[in-house]
Amino acid sequence: MAAAVVRSLGSLSRNLREVRVHLCQSSAASKGARDFVEQNYVALKTVNPDFPFLIRECSGVQARLWARYDFGQERSVAVDNMTADQVAKALQTLAQSKP
Repeated sequence: MAAAVVRSLGSLSRNLREVRVHLCQSSAASKGARDFVEQNYVALKTVNPDFPFLIRECSGVQARLWARYDFGQERSVAVDNMTADQVAKALQTLAQSKP
């Protein structure tokens, strides 16, 4: 399911300037975010090779997706306790929305 969402994203750079994923390397709450990155990072970078898709790991941090748009505007969504599919859908929502 997440792979289908990633394919549907196409070019992330249409609306976004940067995506950051904040996650904990070991917490159960960040498992879905870790799984999303492990399963989809290569596909996202293949489709969007020059797009900044950043992974930030920190012990004990809340799993969160950050999207940066034009003029430095940012939006974020918490992805704690989500599955990889739910994280992919959250990214899709951020990519399709306007700041």
